[in-house]
Amino acid sequence: MSIEEIEQRLEFLRVEHRDLDCAIVALSQIAQPDQLQLARMKKRKLRLRDEITMLENSLIPDIIA
Repeated sequence: MSIEEIEQRLEFLRVEHRDLDCAIVALSQIAQPDQLQLARMKKRKLRLRDEITMLENSLIPDIIA
């Protein structure tokens, strides 16, 4: 992937992560939230965070000391 493609993917993932965060907050505020759906959303959010971190790290050049 080129740097531009990585940056585009990062932006997409960040937006999805933010949207998922809002959805989790909204779902958790209802009287009896669906715990299974809530757990799945939280796992998805963690996977997105991991992918974002991996892509951010790929943008940092390796420096040989």
